[in-house]
Amino acid sequence: MIGRLRAALKAGTLRGMEQADLALVLAFDGSASVTYEEFNLIVGGTAAALRSPEIAAGLVGSLAAVVLWSGRFAQLVTIDWTGLSARTHVAAFADAIDDMSRQVTPGTTAIGEALVFCERLLARAPAASRRQVIDLAGDGRSNDGTPPGPVRDRLTDAGVTINGLCVLHEEPDLLDSYTREVIGGPGAFALVCPDYAGFAEAMAQKLRREIA
Repeated sequence: MIGRLRAALKAGTLRGMEQADLALVLAFDGSASVTYEEFNLIVGGTAAALRSPEIAAGLVGSLAAVVLWSGRFAQLVTIDWTGLSARTHVAAFADAIDDMSRQVTPGTTAIGEALVFCERLLARAPAASRRQVIDLAGDGRSNDGTPPGPVRDRLTDAGVTINGLCVLHEEPDLLDSYTREVIGGPGAFALVCPDYAGFAEAMAQKLRREIA
């Protein structure tokens, strides 16, 4: 049922959309360090942030997609490109995230591979966009696969912005790692939250900065 709703959402919102202000990829950590309870806080917190009237209004005119990532061979598009041409589309997108299940195998933390996957997703965006942003959220530094730094550099050279949301409950110095190896591009920034209980507030703050 959820899969059919997502397909209908994608088809309906992309109809006639040829230009977007923002192409946004929300890329969430699904590695072994994230418990199922914490994953529910990620998706519930993101959905809550998207339902903010200010954020919903700011995202109208954008494209958005959702990726789950874990180890070297574990990346998945869970919600494909969706046109947010009205606030009702943003609300439906939030509902789809809220209903999202953890569909990648928990494993290592392959941030470089996640960025490569997002790069390919951006390359097949269904409409041109003025800005391309990857929102990468996680609670650990990369420990598998391609190092994130060179992928970050390639993406930023192409004009893509990579922003980070660092959950610090396991690695208090994670922001330093994200700053060195992950974030980059025009206006790039990283935010922190102490644990997943603060994810909704941090995601809302992050989205407000991206649509400002």
